[in-house]
Amino acid sequence: MSTQPNRIARPQSPYLRGMSTEPFVSADEAASFLAIKRRYLLALARNGIAGAYALGTGTVRKVWVFRLSELAAAIAGKNSDPKMRELCDPAFGSPR
Repeated sequence: MSTQPNRIARPQSPYLRGMSTEPFVSADEAASFLAIKRRYLLALARNGIAGAYALGTGTVRKVWVFRLSELAAAIAGKNSDPKMRELCDPAFGSPR
């Protein structure tokens, strides 16, 4: 007789399918990962770089969190949006 409890497979919610389990990180951690300044990362976030998510409903200030894999893909040029490639390419300079 087995001493392990029976595990019942629960159906996964359709809302959770395809969602990443990768944790969000702060702007400081994401900037360190990309070896850029936090201020530049936040400028990229405001301009719509992939992997940046604004939290809250503030109109003046927003808290940003990031997924490192999405940021790395955007920086590597895997993003199909040409505007994002320009934002991520240092040759184009600051987004301001």
